[in-house]
Amino acid sequence: MRDDMPAHLRRRLVHLAARAIEQGAGPPDRLAALFRADVGHTDSEVVYEENKLELRRYEPPEKRHEAPICLVYALVNRPYILDLQPDRSVIGQLLADGFEVYLVDWGEPSGLDTSLGLEDYICRYLDNCISAVTDRSTTEDVHLLGYCMGGSLALMYTARFQQRVRTLSLMATPIVFDDTGGLLERWARFYDPETVAKTYGNVPAELLAAQFAMMEPVENLLTKYVRFFERLDDEAFVEMFARMERWTWDGVDVAGRVFTQFVDDVYRNNDLIDGQITLAGERVDPADVEVPLLQIVGEYDHIVPPASSKPLNEVVGSEDERLISFSAGHIGISVSERAHEQLWPEVCSWLAQRDVSQPETGG
Repeated sequence: MRDDMPAHLRRRLVHLAARAIEQGAGPPDRLAALFRADVGHTDSEVVYEENKLELRRYEPPEKRHEAPICLVYALVNRPYILDLQPDRSVIGQLLADGFEVYLVDWGEPSGLDTSLGLEDYICRYLDNCISAVTDRSTTEDVHLLGYCMGGSLALMYTARFQQRVRTLSLMATPIVFDDTGGLLERWARFYDPETVAKTYGNVPAELLAAQFAMMEPVENLLTKYVRFFERLDDEAFVEMFARMERWTWDGVDVAGRVFTQFVDDVYRNNDLIDGQITLAGERVDPADVEVPLLQIVGEYDHIVPPASSKPLNEVVGSEDERLISFSAGHIGISVSERAHEQLWPEVCSWLAQRDVSQPETGG
């Protein structure tokens, strides 16, 4: 059993394994796969730190592209969903294609960080990370790739500092909340983020995970465990199941102020697409974005449905914009086998076409 596995997740998996043994659903040695599942396989080095934040750098086997890629993930979950296992790693795909990759790991805020807001995360932390990347690079800009809430942050950053962004790629990014039908929109409609932040300071990860699970209780609390028991003889499935359980319940707390701002401004008031958010005294308007834009949406994404993302392509000022609609869900676009066979080679090709390739070296 992994020593660094969160205690609450370890208890959850032990309980699940015990139930399986009691029901005769699988031998103990097969169930041990639950605890062997590893995450974050790709080697990296921390090249910049600020407060709880770490900027991780990944070296490609052969660098074939000029501008590095900077990955921006959500503030809510751990970013290792982008490096879940070797054959289903977004980071691994980008490296194999010859890109130098950086990942912003926001870390977990402490009680001293409750007042951190969007300005801190975008105009200070993310901007400092981009500076750290370009200081190590031959370019003054980066390919910025954001996932879910991280995509919203990346969009705001680009609208504010687009001279530092070569391309903007967004995965399952919540942008429009105007009766799009997604779970986040329905959740935010009846949610009071200010009361939660006042009560807890930083919003607890366990609270958010439980709330998101209850959005689809049958699937999240029953159906997936039925599938688990039905496929206990499939060791690869059991290990993948354990990885996904770890990621689902291994969240991070969210600073109270930024949580309140994000839920109010983006989810409830629809201010992002309307260009009504102000950072450091300047309005961030998606219509000002002129860099090449790629959006990746999951056709079966019930958390951020395509209708919550697609309108951005009609709003931005860029003449080079593309939308890829892929037959997967919110997580499937990053971890499904088919996504890594079909989607990510296409994404890498799009990025490469908007980059300056390094000259070939003779052997």
